[in-house]
Amino acid sequence: MNTELTEKALDILRHPADSKLITHLNACVHCGLCGTSCLFYKTFEDPRFIPGKKVDLVSSLYRRYCTTIGKVAPKLVHARDLDDAMVEEMVDSLYGACTMCGRCVAHCSIGVDIPFVVRTGRRMLATMGLVPKTLQATVDAAVNTGNNMGIPEDEFIDTIQWMEEEMQGEEGFEEATIPLNAEGKEILYTLNPREPKFFPLSISAAAKIFYAAGASWTLSTQMYDVTNYGYFSGNDAEATLIAKHMYDEVARLGAKKLVLGECGHGSRALRWESPNYMKQTPDFEMTTLVELLEMYLKTGRIKLDKSLNTKKYTIHDPCNITRNGGLFNTLRFVVKSAVPELIEMDPYGNDNFCCGGGGGMLAMSEYNERRLKVGKIKADQIAKTGADVVITPCHNCVDQLSQINHTYKLGVEIKSVAEVVADALVMGK
Repeated sequence: MNTELTEKALDILRHPADSKLITHLNACVHCGLCGTSCLFYKTFEDPRFIPGKKVDLVSSLYRRYCTTIGKVAPKLVHARDLDDAMVEEMVDSLYGACTMCGRCVAHCSIGVDIPFVVRTGRRMLATMGLVPKTLQATVDAAVNTGNNMGIPEDEFIDTIQWMEEEMQGEEGFEEATIPLNAEGKEILYTLNPREPKFFPLSISAAAKIFYAAGASWTLSTQMYDVTNYGYFSGNDAEATLIAKHMYDEVARLGAKKLVLGECGHGSRALRWESPNYMKQTPDFEMTTLVELLEMYLKTGRIKLDKSLNTKKYTIHDPCNITRNGGLFNTLRFVVKSAVPELIEMDPYGNDNFCCGGGGGMLAMSEYNERRLKVGKIKADQIAKTGADVVITPCHNCVDQLSQINHTYKLGVEIKSVAEVVADALVMGK
């Protein structure tokens, strides 16, 4: 191991920005209640995957290198060295067996912020250059091309123009457009790159809603990616750079409001985390599409006929939209305005299980088999509802749910919130 990089990693523990890290490293009482909240432990019943054990990986290093007794008599306090064996376990547990969903926090008797500690461990590993290769490749693509899938600009423009033509062929939307790089608009809308790559109908769905609402909006062809996988890799410098690209694009186009597309971690990374990275308060408003839809509905800017959606629906709550984003009521107001029958999962809302695709898991092919196995919990939840359609405001979740749907032969449709709302739009003069 590179001694210089190891020391830099340990400096993250030696010189925390504030008391939060030390508080949470010392708070765990090893009660084990977090175990049954975690989809990895519930699936594999491996003690290493208990969330408290993941905390202990990082706290044992803190005890070893940052406390007197740990330096003198490490075995007395179960302190561990940052050696090859430790690093291997950290990579497997902190990247490969945690989606940072936060469900364990809700079930913790002390309230330890376990995802925060996990990300601290990831920061240490990123400092040592030990981010899983496929996750790092996703970050590199975002840094170098402006989007995490490396979609060329001309290919993106072709997709948007195709979707615009398709939309204009539908009754009521003959004059609807998808404006590109328009300056001085009220809204700069963002996308998950999975939309132009795999789910373009969600783009035209949003465009229909904006048209119906009479919105002043645009898409950027250079910086439309709402995601920030630097948040998951633990590389703060790259997370900051990705956030800065978006801040700069808002300024370049002169938009007043940044509307965060349907992506849970993207919404969190930009809205709540980026001011910490950037060390500044943005001079523009940020809101999610779900919140914007709620406003459009409550102010009458769009009108829906829920009878146009004729199937049985359930909601998958993305962790960073509902549990960590506080949008439980907002999401349900919008969905219930658009569909005639909503059947909740068990559990649901703030206690819902992660789909298994968060935390960067969807980007890490090294853990594909593990990711789909933990998805069985979500598959069983969906099957028990008897729903025909699963609605979720997150395209990472859409992708994971689509794979779960195929793997476990659920026979359901997976739709974004924008698609369901657009299907219920009532167009008037």
